[in-house]
Amino acid sequence: MSILPEIPAPDGMGRQHVAPAPRQVRRVVAALRDIGAGLTMWRLALSLGWLDIRLRYRGSALGPFWLTLSSAIMIGAMGLIYGRLFHMDLHGYLPYLALSMILWQVGVSGVLGEACTCFTDAERMIRAVRLPFFLQAMRMMVRTAIVFGHNIVVPLGVFLLLGVWHGAAMLMALPGVALWLVNGLASALLLGSICARFRDIPPIVGSVVQVAFYVTPVMWSASQLKGRDWWFELNPFYPLLEVVRGPLLGQVPALRIWVEAGLGSGLLCLAALYVFSRSRSQLAFWV
Repeated sequence: MSILPEIPAPDGMGRQHVAPAPRQVRRVVAALRDIGAGLTMWRLALSLGWLDIRLRYRGSALGPFWLTLSSAIMIGAMGLIYGRLFHMDLHGYLPYLALSMILWQVGVSGVLGEACTCFTDAERMIRAVRLPFFLQAMRMMVRTAIVFGHNIVVPLGVFLLLGVWHGAAMLMALPGVALWLVNGLASALLLGSICARFRDIPPIVGSVVQVAFYVTPVMWSASQLKGRDWWFELNPFYPLLEVVRGPLLGQVPALRIWVEAGLGSGLLCLAALYVFSRSRSQLAFWV
């Protein structure tokens, strides 16, 4: 038996046969090229996202600031009610509640809801113009970022009103915001692809997010459990909230929180790449 490496036999034209790459590898490569092409069109994504906001609130006097006003009223009412129910100092509880509610409503619930309809909402553009699908994910995140910019005014106003400001320590939230951006894009590729094929998934996602709201420290604080918070390890939303909320409240998240947030984000990105690579060639037909 020869120990020499096998050399591919040349064909009749003098060329060597090269085995084709596995189908899944070709799909992943095509998906990565789609993502890369979409990133080069970031200016178009900004324009489309801004246009979506303008069309959504056309004819309105305050536009998206209606969301800011309604959020301010809701947080003020909830702060008074739940502050008394939980016997918490309003000076410390109201900034926590305001920040948590905005992060959840826009950064979690809003992103997941928009991600489900990321491709179906762009049905006409997808069928009319051949563009990277990742462009629609970026467009969705631009819309969400604009809405977030209008709503973050509420907790910042509460901070200034109550004199709660932690200076440069709040800049530690920037890595968490960047992680949220990556997760939002990954969620758009994952949920957008699945929901384009199965239209029953968006209501299911909405129900799961609603249940997760009550089991995640948003209206209440983790310190109220007094050490009985072991099940937080099973909640993927908790570390993501903490890496942004903690620094803005003057608290440095533990290394364990950062590790859990990073691992969860990594798994989400891998799942998104796998699903998007397998469904990318069919998306134009599914929408």
